[in-house]
Amino acid sequence: MKKIIGLFSLMLICLVAGAQNIKVMSGSLAPLKGEKSVSTSFTYDNLKVGKMTEQDYVSDKIKEYNSKKAGSGDQWHQNWIKDRSSRFEPKFNELFDKYLSEKGIRVEDGAKYKFIINTDFIEPGFNVGVARRNAAINLTCRLIDTSDGSQVALVMIINSSANSFSGTDFDSGYRIQECYAKAGRELAKFIIKECKL
Repeated sequence: MKKIIGLFSLMLICLVAGAQNIKVMSGSLAPLKGEKSVSTSFTYDNLKVGKMTEQDYVSDKIKEYNSKKAGSGDQWHQNWIKDRSSRFEPKFNELFDKYLSEKGIRVEDGAKYKFIINTDFIEPGFNVGVARRNAAINLTCRLIDTSDGSQVALVMIINSSANSFSGTDFDSGYRIQECYAKAGRELAKFIIKECKL
């Protein structure tokens, strides 16, 4: 019995240690209460990828892919940049809007308040069939009042990690996209809880 309790405790600790964490670092989300809309924009300033700067990571990947097939590294780089606007940001907004709209707040341009969401860290993860590591992202979300640009709140999202239970997430863009989806969903739920919507 002690072994079972010990194993359960260990599993719980591992689950909590790997869990996504959202914290208000300064200010308050309370001004969103009563609002009918909120907007978002995305930045990638000082991005780290794994243990590297984004610049070093991209440079290594371009060389690696081009050494296997000429031009494939350059194509990979184009996809790496394009995925931001075509996959990551829309997926975040889709889930952010889905959950907030249940409480009467839509994600749309021209709102009084805007989240400026900076991606601080990406762990692309991998899936090679016999071994895998989930992707994860860290985001800094600044809520600003668009009328004067003042910061209303600063929210950190740490270790937003999602996995595909089907095990078919061989594409790093897909793995990262799902992390943004989870971050959007969880930030919306956090706002709903914090603002008692």
